[in-house]
Amino acid sequence: MINRRQMLMNSAVLGMGAAASLSGITHALAQETRLRLYWWGTPGRAKRTQDVAALFSKTHSGVTINAETAGADYWSKLTTMMAGGNLPDIFQLEPNSFADYGRRKAALPLDSYFGKKIRTERLAPGSLDLCKVDGQISGIPIALNACAMLYDKDIFAKANIAPPDSNTSWEDFAKTCIELTKFMGKDNVWAVGNCAHYNSMFTGWLRQRDKSMYTEDGKLGFTADDATEWYTYWQNLSKQGGCTPAEVQSMDKSLVETNPLTTGNAVIAMTYSNLLPAYQAVYKGPLEITSTPIANKTAPSGLFYRPALIWAISSQSKNQEIAAEFLDYFINDKDAGNILGIERGVPVNLDIQQTITPTIDELAKKTVAYINNIADRVGPYPPQIPLGATEFNTRAFMPIGLKLAYGNLTPAEAGAELISQGKRILKS
Repeated sequence: MINRRQMLMNSAVLGMGAAASLSGITHALAQETRLRLYWWGTPGRAKRTQDVAALFSKTHSGVTINAETAGADYWSKLTTMMAGGNLPDIFQLEPNSFADYGRRKAALPLDSYFGKKIRTERLAPGSLDLCKVDGQISGIPIALNACAMLYDKDIFAKANIAPPDSNTSWEDFAKTCIELTKFMGKDNVWAVGNCAHYNSMFTGWLRQRDKSMYTEDGKLGFTADDATEWYTYWQNLSKQGGCTPAEVQSMDKSLVETNPLTTGNAVIAMTYSNLLPAYQAVYKGPLEITSTPIANKTAPSGLFYRPALIWAISSQSKNQEIAAEFLDYFINDKDAGNILGIERGVPVNLDIQQTITPTIDELAKKTVAYINNIADRVGPYPPQIPLGATEFNTRAFMPIGLKLAYGNLTPAEAGAELISQGKRILKS
């Protein structure tokens, strides 16, 4: 696990350590090698990624990278590729789906490349453990982030309402959202989106209660009563007007561009710390960042460092060694780090953190500061998700949250169905 003190001591924000000059590993090839690189994200992410890919090709003779991007259909396309034996050489995953691909043997174990093709000596302590599945490291964390809350600070100032902070409880947050929505008094604008279908928020809620989404042996780590309590909270907040109704929630596909904050239906977003610049790029008001609500001041915060996103190499790839060199370049090269900035999160390479911090704008610095400011509050990383967890999220967790919002299920019924579906899907 990441040592929280080490993270602070070694981070760029504290200005410790000297930036090492990390150059790409040149690889001369007799004939052209084509790598397929596949990810999702904003146009800004696409440009940064393509620029790094182009730079890699310049320093690696004979290597051409074909960049492929997708939007909301990313996961369905990736699943189809996996089933058809046509996975890209390198593809992007996120923590809630990563272990699923590792256990299906779609993601290549990388242990044999460390210290050879992939340098690890300057990566944040314990960061590779975040990508360990059944004893093997099957991906590279691109950067680090944590759950966070973004809010429009001008709206709070105009309403004369204290904005949420690290001491805000879920109970106080609900009161704030109801009061804020009433102050705005606008049609189709609420304080926050209904987050009942947010896997990440539910995970934090459970961690605050010393529970987890999944156990180490791949079973559900919570009960129907836990889920019922979660669903009751969001149903009550919705009924009192503090969060968006079902019609708006149904449009939220857990993407920046579909979040109620960016669609103009909310002034608060529950998201990940690295996405602050992406949200600010499309939101007109000034955004601030803080941590998500707590159960109480004596309970765990529910926060933990997580791999912002993960690069995996396909076990089907015919160019695995070159793909490993690309991963090394992406996370360890200074020029690549300058291009990437913190768009995917705080760089996992400590020297790159120090190199880029003076060059990034004030908004990006807020993201780096947030990651370091919560260091004394983060807990251990939850157990890796089991086989079938991606299906559980898309076919059970998200749809049940929407059924609840439309009034087709009571909180108790939703909690019972979530457990039932979870046992069925994870067992299969």
